[in-house]
Amino acid sequence: MESKFDKLRSYLAEALDLLYVTGLLSWDQQTNMPPNGAEARGQITGTIERLLHLRASSPELGQMLEDLKSEVNNLDPDSDDARLYKVTLREYERRTKVPPELVTELAETIGLAYSSWEKAKAENDFPTFKPFLEKIVELRRTYAKLFAPYDHIYDPLLAEFEPGMKTADVKEIFNALRPQQVELIREITAKPQVDDAPLTQHFDPKKQWDFGVEVITKFGYDWKSGRLDEVVHPFTIGIGKGDTRITTRILPEYIGSGLFSTMHECGHALYDMGASEKRARTILGQIRSLGLHESQSRLYENLVGRSLPFWQHFYPRLQSLFPSQLGNVSLEAFYKGINKVEPSLIRIEADEATYNLHIMLRLELEISLMEGSLEVVDLPEAWNARMKEYLGVTPTSDSEGVLQDVHWSHGYFGYFSTYALGNLISLQWWEKIYQDIPDLDDQFRRGEFGALLTWLRENIHYHGAKFDAQELVQKITGSKIDPAPYMRYLRNKYTDIYGL
Repeated sequence: MESKFDKLRSYLAEALDLLYVTGLLSWDQQTNMPPNGAEARGQITGTIERLLHLRASSPELGQMLEDLKSEVNNLDPDSDDARLYKVTLREYERRTKVPPELVTELAETIGLAYSSWEKAKAENDFPTFKPFLEKIVELRRTYAKLFAPYDHIYDPLLAEFEPGMKTADVKEIFNALRPQQVELIREITAKPQVDDAPLTQHFDPKKQWDFGVEVITKFGYDWKSGRLDEVVHPFTIGIGKGDTRITTRILPEYIGSGLFSTMHECGHALYDMGASEKRARTILGQIRSLGLHESQSRLYENLVGRSLPFWQHFYPRLQSLFPSQLGNVSLEAFYKGINKVEPSLIRIEADEATYNLHIMLRLELEISLMEGSLEVVDLPEAWNARMKEYLGVTPTSDSEGVLQDVHWSHGYFGYFSTYALGNLISLQWWEKIYQDIPDLDDQFRRGEFGALLTWLRENIHYHGAKFDAQELVQKITGSKIDPAPYMRYLRNKYTDIYGL
């Protein structure tokens, strides 16, 4: 006879199948869909999202959870069944506050908004995108208000991407981090600048692509369970166990863009690929914490991909692909070039020392939009003003300013802070990894990345959505999310590069 938990898992599996369908529709829209398909795609996605929402908030599911309540009380709180109940109940309670009509309207609006954003960015035309963004902001405000009373209107949006954390928690972390990063940047800018000119030559896109494939294959990316495509704004998407797809963006005149975006997205994919087989097609197999997810992408992009031991192995290969561009550039010069600190306009190409300031800027703008103290029509001006205040640079176009990121066209208000949280978490992992694998640098010099992946799989990937970010960080490192390891890393690294 089927147990109550088996019945719950079977019910949730069908809901997850609908979620995977929306993922496949989104991947196709961003990689293959013809432009005129945007309206129909939005309608199709709206229908699927509505069906998913109805299943995930149904009275039938509510009754299953009620029937399990007494049984859960007798379980180990960290057992899979207890955690399955906890995560499902939290998602159920969230869903039941939201009317299906709002879910459908948001999905249909996003279907049109993404295509509008893509065109607006290409043509530097914010007014074209403005009405779609205004509608999304209106819908997200409406959504957030359904969860009142709350400590802050932004809390329900943040909870979608970082369960267990509130706006006040993120602000507290960022307020501790910001002055330290600003001071470090001030010290760096007082020193002679490193030269990154060798990175801004013409690099054949096909060779860039092939090199990126070589790198992530060594990292452990499973090509039988994934694929790589090129898009305007890179992303990763999982479409069920055994299908995790990544994308990248290649710039012919700058080798760093494609290289580091490919490594970044590979980090996301390895996380998805590493979730426990026994939790596949369950809600615990879905990694809900974007802070944990971003800790993996930023770890592979920066802590591995911008490290000296990594390039001691890979740089001769890169030189062989681009002899005229890099043949006379020393490893030291190249390493310093890819780690140059300079306030810049584009978040995804920002250096490690300034990156978090890009995130803080976006978080503050999102909060202001949700509070109603900032309207979409004033967003470009507010963006440019904060860029000048925080980073000392001002966009010359909206394409390199307010239109640069894809997230708002997808309705992802609440997402951005997880990038910075991921940075901090990645260094907490990193310090623990070096305690457990003290010869990691030597392994990288030999082009060996298996021990790293095994550690991540056993300690992080395996758990999926079983633990919130703060819980898992506490279990593995002994403390909650803490900026101190990140600042130690930045100061040590840039002391060596800039002679601080």
